[in-house]
This record gives sequence, C-alpha cells and structure tokens, in this order.
Amino acid sequence: MSALDAVRARRSWSKVTDDAPTHEQLLELVSAAGRVADHSGLRPWRLIELRGDDRETLGRAINKAEKEKGASSKPRRAPLLIAVVASYRKSKVPRWEQEAVASGVAHLLSLLLDEGGWGVMWRTGGHTRHGAVHRMHELGPDEELLGWLYVGGVEKTKPEKKHKLNGSKYLTSL
Repeated sequence: MSALDAVRARRSWSKVTDDAPTHEQLLELVSAAGRVADHSGLRPWRLIELRGDDRETLGRAINKAEKEKGASSKPRRAPLLIAVVASYRKSKVPRWEQEAVASGVAHLLSLLLDEGGWGVMWRTGGHTRHGAVHRMHELGPDEELLGWLYVGGVEKTKPEKKHKLNGSKYLTSL
C-alpha cells in the first residue's frame, strides 16, 4: 500500500478490541514516526505507554480533574493508550513550532498504527491541562500533554464511507 493509499484509508476507531501492538512493535513504529520534520532536530516530544492498571490510575486523575469521585471509565476504552507529550527545549525554535513537531509525531504514529491494522483514535480534553493529570504522567515543568492515542484491535467490519475532501477549497494561490 502506498503512503497516499494509507492516508486515504485512515479513519478513527471509537471502538476497539482488547488486542494491541506489543511494546516491541510499538518501538519500531515510534522510531519511524520520529522522522517527522523537526527544525534543529530538537525532538521536543516524548510518548508514554499506558496499559493495564495505568489506565485505572489515569481514570482517577481524570475524575479528580473533573471534580468527580472514583475513576473515569474513558481510559478503559482501549487496551493501549499512548500519551503524547510536547517536551519543550530551550532553543531559538519557538514553542508553537516544537508543539507542531510533537503533534506531527503523534499523527504519523497514528497513520502507521492504522496502516498496520490497528484501530486508533486521538483523544483530547480540558483535563489534559489539569495538575492531577500532569502529575500522573510525571510531566516536567517544560512539558504539556497533547492527548492520547487510544489503540486496539479492530473488528472486521464493512469500511465506512469517507467523505472526500475537496482540496481546491483549502489550497489557494497568491
């Protein structure tokens, strides 16, 4: 499958099975996703793998952020969550550009996972900026959580119809 075909076939999977890529499989994909364009080669990002009980711990942090008791069930929607962290470096490269690199790594990783047959959905929310969630992820003072890639197996289903994007509406000339 070409890169173009893979991108055209990409979709978000809100429901996934309990299957997930292994740590070793994930390492290979992260190595490839890390090739994203990166001004000055700062690598201003890191990823945190959450499986098993880590998801319960995240659920408690999310509920604390939302001023609720117990643990949110949201992190249990997939067997693997990958926290996407912008890890800013002191540099002439502005923070917004460093965040764009971290986002690019996450997007490339989601494409690679999707192309590999895994269901992926990038989830965000206001709680990504909450202290309890930051502490749970052990984020440093120069780091921000951009969200999580929820990853799992996919049931063989009829492909959904994707609405085609009209590129001419978004590509202009001067």
